[in-house]
Amino acid sequence: MAALLEVKGLKAFYGQTQSLYDVGFEIETGGITTLLGANGAGKTTTLRAICNMVRREGLVRFDGKDIKNMPTEEVVRLRIAAYTRKNKQAVRDELDRVFTYFPRLKERVQQQAGTLSGGEQQMLAIARALMLGPRLMLLDEPSFGLAPLIVVEIFRILRRINEEEKVSILLVEQNAALALDLADHAYVLETGHVVMSGPSSVVKNDENIRKSYLGY
Repeated sequence: MAALLEVKGLKAFYGQTQSLYDVGFEIETGGITTLLGANGAGKTTTLRAICNMVRREGLVRFDGKDIKNMPTEEVVRLRIAAYTRKNKQAVRDELDRVFTYFPRLKERVQQQAGTLSGGEQQMLAIARALMLGPRLMLLDEPSFGLAPLIVVEIFRILRRINEEEKVSILLVEQNAALALDLADHAYVLETGHVVMSGPSSVVKNDENIRKSYLGY
């Protein structure tokens, strides 16, 4: 299957400090790829580099198109989804579809976003992204600060979105066991370098990798 996102020789810098060193990976169309590693390994920096939020070098290609010089707002399509859609019926239909994944949000549709619980706000962020009809979603620590049962629910929804909407996912996640259960391919980062990659089942069962890099 063709790669939807290709990253090759990616380097990232904060000022004069280099944080990524020749990072490379691919995400297949319809696939779920996870970036794993300890705090400070470079996972979030990789997402920022893809989105051109930090100074970077190397190749970043989406659907065959080089996006190296594309502004951040074009890469991540920063806009409020429903308000960019002129066809109001299409917006309503899209909302109904999104609510099938997030029935809890439908129950709170009149509630201000800032008053939602942490888990509900995370669901809202994913739902808003889904309203744009994305081909690829970049998720940074979706489980952070959430209760275990809420995390399980969110990851179940992500699997449904991937399977039913055919949305590819690049997942940065501290909970390695959960991420490996969701993803089909994994890359392990250490101090800005890729130290291992492979099918999630292989990475999950590598005892040395689990003990040295994944902490379980």
